[in-house]
Amino acid sequence: MHEFRKQTGRGQRQAIDGFLGSAPGKSRIAAQPPQGHRARLDGLRPSLRQVSDFRRPEGLHPVQPTGSRARPLGAPLKQAAPVQGQAATPASSQQGSLLHMSLPSGSMLGGSTKERKLSRKEKRQARAKKGGKWYTFRKWSLRSGLVAVALVLVVGGFLGIKTLHQLHKVLKGGGTAAALQANVKPQLLKGEGDGRINFLLLGRGGDGHDGPDLTDTILVASIDPLHKTAALVSIPRDLWVTGPSGGAGKINAIYANAKYAALARSPKDASGADTAGEVAIAQEVTTVLGIPIHYHVLMDFQAFKEAVDAVGGVDVNVPEDLIDPTMAWENGWNATLAKKGLDHMGGFQALEYVRSRHTSARGDFDRTERQRLLIEALSQKVLSAGTYTNPLKISQLLSAFGNHVSTDLSVNDSLRLAGILKDVHGQAIQSVGLADPPNNFVHTGDIGSASVVLPTAGQDNYTAIQNYVRNTLKDPYIAQEAAAVEVLNGTSTPGLASTTGDKLKSYGYNVVKVDSAPTSNYAQTTLVDLTGGKKPYTKNYLQKRFNAKLATKLPDATIQATGADFVVILGQDATTNSQN
Repeated sequence: MHEFRKQTGRGQRQAIDGFLGSAPGKSRIAAQPPQGHRARLDGLRPSLRQVSDFRRPEGLHPVQPTGSRARPLGAPLKQAAPVQGQAATPASSQQGSLLHMSLPSGSMLGGSTKERKLSRKEKRQARAKKGGKWYTFRKWSLRSGLVAVALVLVVGGFLGIKTLHQLHKVLKGGGTAAALQANVKPQLLKGEGDGRINFLLLGRGGDGHDGPDLTDTILVASIDPLHKTAALVSIPRDLWVTGPSGGAGKINAIYANAKYAALARSPKDASGADTAGEVAIAQEVTTVLGIPIHYHVLMDFQAFKEAVDAVGGVDVNVPEDLIDPTMAWENGWNATLAKKGLDHMGGFQALEYVRSRHTSARGDFDRTERQRLLIEALSQKVLSAGTYTNPLKISQLLSAFGNHVSTDLSVNDSLRLAGILKDVHGQAIQSVGLADPPNNFVHTGDIGSASVVLPTAGQDNYTAIQNYVRNTLKDPYIAQEAAAVEVLNGTSTPGLASTTGDKLKSYGYNVVKVDSAPTSNYAQTTLVDLTGGKKPYTKNYLQKRFNAKLATKLPDATIQATGADFVVILGQDATTNSQN
């Protein structure tokens, strides 16, 4: 670029300085030439060509006045000292030389008539002759580089505008997770499990499919921002539940029923109807799994297919051949949807792989396992350096999501989430199923003429499921502090300490002792912090759970709390005020 400026500067100055050299000692600035000057100038041209023959080296060639000392190029301009015995040269007589030395053209005011300046074309030819292929390469590299930079700026700007437009179209905001913050303060965490970031992932058929609003894919993606791990928990679509309104049915219909009920009340409020459906299914999933839901993502088949294609397909380690005659007509009349082993799937095959369910006695249980397998593969591909650092792929993903995805993530939340997910590696994603041996917490059954899935412990009994999920998705702050907790029953209610201790264990607390307090007349639950405030997250969770009075000393000297970090003395209020 520096060379480019130098060349341009020379060309501009030569266009101004068009005088031919004059005889020594005569002024260059003269009146109009007399008649016949053209002939004299024409007569000079052969001698001018003979002086340099176009082989003069490039650069400055100052001609110093008689008696002046040679000055290196770039040295400060100053009047030369006079030679001994010689009169000092007047400043005015040196002016021509100084001006010459300051010009890049190499011409000299008051110089010889046998010199002339090269034209821009002649200089380029001289440099090309001297530099050969390297000069040509450098010239075109410079021009190509400028074009490339311009293209990057234009394309990057376009993608940036498009990405922002798509981001705001997809990311509507509304959800919240305190754990998205860096160095989150304990008081911002509402309760156990809030130290994670839980997404409810819903897949529906969408327009053009039977039951377009039935959420046949229900997954919870749970992220531990502290330890940079994640887990996928799938819920069978046929799980029989009692909905928010009291009616019973399959969990995959909760969203659709709530949405249609809202539309019946307000036919013009489509957005509000979608929100009503999303809130209803999120509440039901919290009831089943016992964990908070911070965000939701609702995606239809088209978005899933295009997302897989946008990242160039996904690699799935298929555990066994997937053969489904009921879907052969969609697969070119080929019943084999996937072969055992590592299989690179495009969007169409990936969608067929997660939709198939008539393949074994386990039916929908196997399908939920394949869904987790595919989502893991897609997550790894999206989080790979080749995708999330590629603006074109990000733009393609957002284009695929634009009209087919709904989420309550905000733009700021998504940026913070991206910063967390870049450190979550594929091997750190755990797959959790409710019917995967030995964890058989659900089974198939019949209600009326409908084939459904029920909790093994009994209809609407989710205690075992919740204990399993909470301990698997343990709150990272509870796990990190690993506080020893002692639970004492300070009431006359039998078994209260034991029941409470089991509940705390389900959240991952380290309950070291369950016993009765020396007295049973405690009206209010007391939380005793014996750590001196060194385990603030556990203290925050326990205090909020029991709405407890905080103390730093045991209220009764007879209580044995050796090795405990916290002592919970249950009062009468614990029977009604404690959280679920």
